Amino acid sequence: MRRKEQQITDRNIIDKILSNAEVVRLGFIDKGRPYIVPFNYGYSDNCIYIHCAPEGRKIDLIKENPLVCIEAEQTAEIERYEKACQWGTIYRSVIGWGMAEIITDYQMKRDALDIIMSHYGAGETHNLDYDKRKVDNMSVIKVVITEITGKQSGNWEER
Repeated sequence: MRRKEQQITDRNIIDKILSNAEVVRLGFIDKGRPYIVPFNYGYSDNCIYIHCAPEGRKIDLIKENPLVCIEAEQTAEIERYEKACQWGTIYRSVIGWGMAEIITDYQMKRDALDIIMSHYGAGETHNLDYDKRKVDNMSVIKVVITEITGKQSGNWEER
């Protein structure tokens, strides 16, 4: 990383970013070209969980090559000033790499859906009784993070 003073090495902060971001983007390799897709997700125990259609480009790409890249930002806020060259961004983000796998076991899918729902605020007061047919007819992708790094703007602490 070029700007070492902006690097986040504290794993607790990285986990906080992954626990609080609204969207995660997965990057796939598609015949030597990058392919990026945004997802709703859940994060638990160093893994990202995503639900999606049971077939399609991302499923095919995972079967071809399970190596993926992830990106999420906790915030991205533009700072506006009188002069254009003074503008900046306040942000915290993570980029990581991992291995994606498609979960097929029904109970493991339900557990992953609980993690996703919890990520967005569903708790004990919400009915997490999933329709079995819908669970059977979806794919759940689990990304085991193998490497991750974080970065924040130099003005983060002023926020």
